[in-house]
Amino acid sequence: QVQLVESGGGLVQAGGSLRLSCVASGFILSIKNMGWYRQAPGKERELVAGITIGGSTNYADSVKGRFTISRDNAKNTVYLQMNSLKPEDTAVYYCNGFLYGSSRPYPFTSWGQGTQVTVSS
Repeated sequence: QVQLVESGGGLVQAGGSLRLSCVASGFILSIKNMGWYRQAPGKERELVAGITIGGSTNYADSVKGRFTISRDNAKNTVYLQMNSLKPEDTAVYYCNGFLYGSSRPYPFTSWGQGTQVTVSS
């Protein structure tokens, strides 16, 4: 069964850092382009960062220079390091497929539960 499980969220003050993890099961992560997405209340789900099979990355303008996406294929895991967090980063964060050059969600499986990130001012 294909499954994505996100973790690592929490409550942090503005300027703080968090590291999110997305563990995949039921498939080999290394053959997938992967992305991190977020959805704030009342807003659409948006791409935050994506990483291709070859390691090329893409970031939303709002997070460039602050967030870093990486992958550890041996652990079947994708990470999102978030630094200099801002209140506007508050959202539920999800991982799923990613299409390089596109900012639209490109899921290859059902969305997981996500992990809540709350940044206080």
